[in-house]
Amino acid sequence: MKINFLDLKTQYESIKPEIDAAILQVINTSSFVLGPSVAKFEQDFSQYCQCEETIAVNSGTSALFLALKAMGIGAGDEVVTAANTFIATAAAIIYTGATPILVDVDPLTRNIDIDKIESAITSMTKVIIPVHLYGYMADMERINAIAVKHNLIVLEDACQAHGAKFNGKPAGSYGLAGAFSFYPGKNLGAYGEGGAVVTSDKGLAKEMRKLRDHGSEKKYFHDVIGYNARMEGIQGAVLGVKLKYLDKWNIERNRVAYRYRTRLTGLPINLPQELENYYQVYHLFVIEIEKREELQKFLSDNGVPTLIHYPIPIHQQKGYLSAGFISANLPITDRLAKTILSLPIYPEMTDNQADYVSEKIREFFGK
Repeated sequence: MKINFLDLKTQYESIKPEIDAAILQVINTSSFVLGPSVAKFEQDFSQYCQCEETIAVNSGTSALFLALKAMGIGAGDEVVTAANTFIATAAAIIYTGATPILVDVDPLTRNIDIDKIESAITSMTKVIIPVHLYGYMADMERINAIAVKHNLIVLEDACQAHGAKFNGKPAGSYGLAGAFSFYPGKNLGAYGEGGAVVTSDKGLAKEMRKLRDHGSEKKYFHDVIGYNARMEGIQGAVLGVKLKYLDKWNIERNRVAYRYRTRLTGLPINLPQELENYYQVYHLFVIEIEKREELQKFLSDNGVPTLIHYPIPIHQQKGYLSAGFISANLPITDRLAKTILSLPIYPEMTDNQADYVSEKIREFFGK
């Protein structure tokens, strides 16, 4: 059996008439940058995330960067964030001139180790960016309590957590703002690049709207030096259609995850944890295994693609090191980089396909 790691074509085929009509509407109205389709998506996504405002931009990286800029973060500031994350989290901090302070992660959740946050805070710390990695939210109540104690801002990196919840509240609704990516492979993915910031702070939203459009509220009048970070109309149209299916697709991801969990129990691998009060959306299904390279090759030979998220931690990346940043000891992050493996998971994956992957992993272990 041949398995896809992701199957965006099948997803498109399931909603093709709606997608085609939405794109055609943008073309017919020539609303290619921002425009009605983006405005409608912003309205709907605000409601979905239980926030007052959505600022649609051209990528998740821009979402993080513009949020930090609108918060006034710049040279001399420090931003505390998780060491185990995609490079964009740290890059957005660096773009502002601030310094990312990487904190090791909890071995159970793989999210930022909340017990280590306070020791990373200094007089220069301005923001905490928890990363809801792999579709699993961090404990935002504890993080917010630390932020209040030290008078810090919280910006959620929810780029992998569309629809995830903690204590019934959605990702993006806990911090002053939340940043999302709509890269095509995300749970809510555009047909190209896309991102958004959600917030209930009207002043912050106003500033980000200016920053995304060359610092302008009125055409050709530029109050500040801004950026070209506007969302394209077609992406807004696509996202507007797909948002209606996001909850259903997340349920299907949980179905696949459940089959993996029940069929891989008892093997010498660590599975994602299911903790009370968390609703995971399984952007990725990541296991930990000592014999990663051997298992990866065995699965590939049997038609099962896998990926590693992420093989080289930020603090070991050449660009990070050449910029002169120094990180504390990060043993859990370093260990995960050597043992994690992402299995195929997507809403359209059938039970038979998930069972085949599980059977091949059991076959690898001789069970």
